[in-house]
Parts: sequence; structure tokens; C-alpha cells
Amino acid sequence: MSKLGTLGARLYRGEVGYDFVGKRKIWYGISILITITAIVGLAVRGLTMGIEFEGGAVFTTPKTTVSASQAESAAKSASGHDAIVQKLGNDTLRITIGGVDTAKADQIKAELAKDLKLPAKDINADLVGPSWGETIANKAWTGLIVFMILVVIYLAIAFEWRMALAALVALIHDLTITVGIYALVGFEVTPGTVIGLLTILGYSLYDTVVVFDGLKEGQKGITKQTRLTYSEMANKSLNGTLVRSINTTVVALLPVAGLLFIGGGVLGAGMLNDISLSLFVGLAAGAYSSIFIATPLVADLKETMPEMKALKKRVLAKRAAAAAKGETEEEPQDAAPFDDEGEDDAQTAGAVVGQRRQPSRNNRGKRR
Repeated sequence: MSKLGTLGARLYRGEVGYDFVGKRKIWYGISILITITAIVGLAVRGLTMGIEFEGGAVFTTPKTTVSASQAESAAKSASGHDAIVQKLGNDTLRITIGGVDTAKADQIKAELAKDLKLPAKDINADLVGPSWGETIANKAWTGLIVFMILVVIYLAIAFEWRMALAALVALIHDLTITVGIYALVGFEVTPGTVIGLLTILGYSLYDTVVVFDGLKEGQKGITKQTRLTYSEMANKSLNGTLVRSINTTVVALLPVAGLLFIGGGVLGAGMLNDISLSLFVGLAAGAYSSIFIATPLVADLKETMPEMKALKKRVLAKRAAAAAKGETEEEPQDAAPFDDEGEDDAQTAGAVVGQRRQPSRNNRGKRR
């Protein structure tokens, strides 16, 4: 078995672990800082909307030796607006200019043909009206709202409303960070961007549901034992699914990274950036929020319940009594997830990775 597989098995059995839930204030602080940065970037720089949303014209030239920088200067001079020029694979140019109407587009086309020394009849011009982009934006908002409502309803039925609320917060967290980074980077927002945003919502939800499923199994009969508090049980369940979450995220990020850094960066296929950036940032943020935000938030909500407060008091009281007697309690390896209260077993779930359980002297004597 590989080292990662061995670590995953030990995490699942609870032999090692990391106290994600116990250190939730750190993760909350990091998330708040990142979210504020994203919101500030969105407020200061705003989103660079593509012509699909603002309206404009797209000019496609025939095969030419004119560079993209020369074409950009010519387009800016002819239109009086900023232009985006992309060099396509067949040595043609795609010139995008926003905020122009039909009459202005004909004038720009004539001046481009003159400046670039190309026949005007060979330059193809496509106009996009702002009403089309408004329709697309409205449909995207409608799809997003419907998706959020269905997510909350499903999670409330399959799990409980506290988990549904935590998942909703995680989704909003992922969207805010992705949109904020789009504003900071300055990439154009196109229909491909919208598709990417809707895609990451589904992935983020999948990762969260995997963690919540382990949490649901772990909380069965939790009030009938005195070994773990709810937060400790949540942390133990989270560690049990940690390797699976990491593997899923890495496998998903590799092809998206290829699209973004190789396709968009090295090869210069700018159109790939529209969807690949939103996917890359959203997938990473989704994996982060599932582990560091959703589960700790569920633990916080559950710890406010009277029965969980009473459980925490019993657990702490039992540990204090055991400490006063100088005893070291051990959780048997072959025990069920939760035993009866009468059994003398206690083990916190937030052990540091690599720390192994040590049997007490009394237990070692019994084994002999």
C-alpha cells in the first residue's frame, strides 16, 4: 500500500488526525480576510464584461502578418475604445471592441482595413447587441437562485437544516472568492465564465456532501456515550474523508490547470481563460470550504443544542475525574463508533498527525 493510502487508512481508523474543527477560528479568520480582499477588488476594479453582456463588435481578419499589438493600436485609434486582440492559430486576428453600434462598426471596419492594409471585404464583422447579454445575465441569475434553493431543500431533507445552512455559506464563500479574483486579474466575463461558475457550484456541493455523509454516520448514538463531544466527533469524521477529498480535488485540478496555464498562458488561447480560471479558482475554493468552513460551521451550530451542551459537560467531567485519578483512558481499536456510557473509554478526535495512542499502564497489565 502507498504511503498516502496508509495515511488514509490510519486517518479513517482514527489513529492519527489533525484538529481542523478545534482550530476553526483560524480558518474563519483566513476566509474572512480572503473574502474581504475579493470584495474590495470587486468594488474597486469591477468586472471586465465581455461584449456578450455590454454589446459591441467582433472583427475577424484574414491571414495576416500584422502583430496583435499593431492591430490593437489600430483598433483603439479607429474606435476610440479599448480593444482586445487575439492571434488565432491560422494567423488571423480576432479584434473585440465593446460599446459600438452598427454605424460605428462600419466606420471602424473601413479604418482597420486601411491601417492594417487588408481588403475591407475580407474583414468579417459580427455585432452583438446589449439586450442579448442582458438576457443571458438574467437567465444565469435565475439558474443560480434556483440552484441554491434546491440545494438547501435537498440537504435539509437528506441531512438537516444546520448542514444545509453550512453548505449554503460555503457555496457563497466559493462564489465570492472566484468573482473577486476575476475582478483582480481582469479577465473578461463571458458566457463561458458563467458556465464555469455554475460548474464549480456542483463540484463544491459534491465535496461538501461527501464530508457531511461521514458526519451523519458518525453522529449516530453520540448522546449515548461520554468519549467524544460533537466537535471532536465531527473532526474525526472529517479526518476519515480527508484523503478522499484531497485525491478528488487534485484529479479535478490537473486538467483545469492544463487549460489555464498551458492553453491560455503558453499557447495564447485566450478564450480558454474564460472558463478555466473560474474552474481552477472555484475547485480550489470548494475543496477548502468543504474542509475548513462547512464542517466547523456545522459543529458550531450543533454545539448550541441543549443535548450537545449536556454531552460536552459529561465528557469533560469524565475526563476531569479520570485525570484526578491519574488514569489514562484508551479507545479500543475494535470498538463500535460509540459504546455505552458505562464503558471506560475516552479519546479526543483532534490528535496531531503522527501522534499514536499510548495504552495506559493498567491496560498493559491487563493484556499481560
